[in-house]
Amino acid sequence: MTDQTPTTDRTPADGPKPTPDRKPPSDRKPPPAGRPARCGTPSPPSTADTPSPASSTAGTSSPANTSGPAGTSSPAAAPGPTSAPDPTGTSDPTGSLDPTGASDPTGRPPKATLAAYARLAKLDIYDYYLGLALVWTLLTPAVRPQPATFGLLVLILLAEITTVAAMVAFDDITGHRDGSDAANYGSDAARRRLARKPLVAGTLTEAQALRFAWAMTVASAGLWATAVALAPYRPLWAIALVAVCLVAAVQYSWGLKISYRGFQELFLAGLGVGWVLAPYGLLAGEAGGFVVVQAVLFGWGPMIFGLYSNTNDIAGDRAAGRRTVAAALPAAANRAFVVTLTAVESLLVVGATVAGVAPWWFPILLAPVFVLRVRQLVIGFWRGDILRGRRTAIRTHRVMVALLITANLAAPALSGISL
Repeated sequence: MTDQTPTTDRTPADGPKPTPDRKPPSDRKPPPAGRPARCGTPSPPSTADTPSPASSTAGTSSPANTSGPAGTSSPAAAPGPTSAPDPTGTSDPTGSLDPTGASDPTGRPPKATLAAYARLAKLDIYDYYLGLALVWTLLTPAVRPQPATFGLLVLILLAEITTVAAMVAFDDITGHRDGSDAANYGSDAARRRLARKPLVAGTLTEAQALRFAWAMTVASAGLWATAVALAPYRPLWAIALVAVCLVAAVQYSWGLKISYRGFQELFLAGLGVGWVLAPYGLLAGEAGGFVVVQAVLFGWGPMIFGLYSNTNDIAGDRAAGRRTVAAALPAAANRAFVVTLTAVESLLVVGATVAGVAPWWFPILLAPVFVLRVRQLVIGFWRGDILRGRRTAIRTHRVMVALLITANLAAPALSGISL
């Protein structure tokens, strides 16, 4: 490649212009910059051919100049290392860092930070934890303000946080190994925040994530055992739910890999149901029909917005062998599946009221949820913006939880109103 740096001819003040007969090309003094070269006169070698100290430091050099008299050419400068493409958009002028800009150029593993572990634990996704606020409002007014009630709920909250941390850490490790996370997050890094996947982003090593996952597993088992021991009631069905939810969460993408075997959707709903019924059973001893209805509605929310995530991740999940409904069905059938499960939620609300399990005002109170569910379907499957539809589904779940909490707190007043 020829040098693109402009060259200039000598000015009269610099003295007579040398010719090839009087001075060899190698002895020519570079002309001052700022004027174009005279037509027909060979350009002297550019000063850019010789790397400056600054350019040597950066590991780059200008292209070689091949101009000169016939049969001769200036020696080409040795090419320096070039920077690899940076998918994260982080500038790396030396090309010595990894594509994420996170690892040490000496090869040492990245320094683990609390922020990286918080992202690994997905602490920003708190939707399952909202179930404990729902449980508190389902308790009788006499039990709610007791210090023992708040103490047990806080203990259960810590148990749930550590359980989810273990589950998603194992899920990230598996997704990093089979390449599904790189496939699913690489093209949508800006919208899905690649930093939420520390192994893909390079902010944690697999060994660090694995130690964290096992530590959270042990911590969650200990916290759940303590909660059961301190609970005022210990019905066998509640203890069984605690055990099943804990084991299934750890096996979600690890060990049995139930999310890879076609049970992901069932797990997402079941975990939400279990984390309402089990704490309620430990605090109240038994659960009535209206409590069960609210538990199912609560579990339905994470399952529905999980369907949107699976629809977005079809290519990566298929390549990794993760058999979700979205990956197994054609697009039209998957869309019909999501619409059907969305309608089931509304039918449950109406059906519980018709059966006398829920009060008459229950469907009226949840009418905003029906409208938001239709909106998320339109955004995600008719307009084709799946990730925006997912965000709408998450907000819809949170709105529904807020409405259920309001209903439980206002139930005594609402029950006194008759049609």
